[in-house]
Amino acid sequence: MTIGRHSAVELDPSLDDYQLAAALVREAGQLALLMRMAGLQSEQKTSISDVVTAADHAAEAYVLEQLQRCRPADGILGEEGASVHGTSGRTWVIDPVDGTYNFLHGSTYWCSAIALKDSSDVVLGAIFQPEEDKLWLGGRAHPSTLNGEPLTVFHEDRGARNGTAVAELGAATYIHPSWLMDPLCAMPWHAAATSAAALRMLGSGSCDLGRVADGQLGCWFQHSCPEWDWLPGKAIVRAAGGAVDTVRVNGLEWFMAGGTTAVRQLRAALESGSVA
Repeated sequence: MTIGRHSAVELDPSLDDYQLAAALVREAGQLALLMRMAGLQSEQKTSISDVVTAADHAAEAYVLEQLQRCRPADGILGEEGASVHGTSGRTWVIDPVDGTYNFLHGSTYWCSAIALKDSSDVVLGAIFQPEEDKLWLGGRAHPSTLNGEPLTVFHEDRGARNGTAVAELGAATYIHPSWLMDPLCAMPWHAAATSAAALRMLGSGSCDLGRVADGQLGCWFQHSCPEWDWLPGKAIVRAAGGAVDTVRVNGLEWFMAGGTTAVRQLRAALESGSVA
């Protein structure tokens, strides 16, 4: 399969929203992977670890083109600049390559992610990790699945993860080293990080959130997440039966996901780092 042929795949507008979201992240992820195999250069955005490649731009352009054809009334917002004002009251939020630093350096821990939101909240999320062939999908009308199999880690009859304390769980997180020099950020982050049984910092928030939904990771927290880093995973964790929350501490917005008890305890830990 050539890159050109892959990038030209046209999706069927009659697909429902979940089918369309799943197809979009699969196609975008495969396109990015093929482009990486052919060789890529990167450009720095805000820091040496915040980079963008031609694959990010090409994958977003592909999703933009398909959405404009398949859902012409919907709005579109993309990490790499896509911005379309729709008339339907709905907006697709695109992250063509989440974990670009990992992607660029040959790690498998990156994904393509998309969410659909309306005026009230996120409707659905889809996350596809190409090199692991993992597709997480879920939303209001679709209990979360991984490659079509239902996710049950938060179900009461499958271990009741919602009641597990954060002290018994591994927590995934991310914080740029420069933020650790700012006490207003470092104090709440440290309080939450030290409340967990173990800590993981793997470099893709959407991959992390998919793994919270399927039970590989216990919980997750991070500050200042743009919508494309938060909404796909938020929809999937919630549709799996988990909890999500946000809290403002020292002027920063913190985002959390996991079981009900763990999220409540993460929130309390973050708030304990407040200087107010």
